[in-house]
Amino acid sequence: MSQTSTERGHRKERIGEVVSNKMEKTIVVKVERRYRHPQYRKVVTSFKKLYAHDETKLAQVGDLVRIQETRPLSKLKAWRLVDVLNPDGSIKTQPEGSVKN
Repeated sequence: MSQTSTERGHRKERIGEVVSNKMEKTIVVKVERRYRHPQYRKVVTSFKKLYAHDETKLAQVGDLVRIQETRPLSKLKAWRLVDVLNPDGSIKTQPEGSVKN
């Protein structure tokens, strides 16, 4: 029984680069965030590694992917793969379980 994204409510989405796919059905995604430092006004780039569920083992290292927040699936994993993107941002492939509006 698959649910549409409207039934699931608003969930956070992030776009990042796959840095590891060595685990079973899990990928590690590096998400970049750029912001201006409040005091020094310099643009700072920070990174965060997020663990995402990849049911079909579709994503490869170096791919640009879109991930979506979900319920906790394990100690570290609380995101799931939505799309694998082309470098220009268009959708390359979608996992079979994902439903788009």
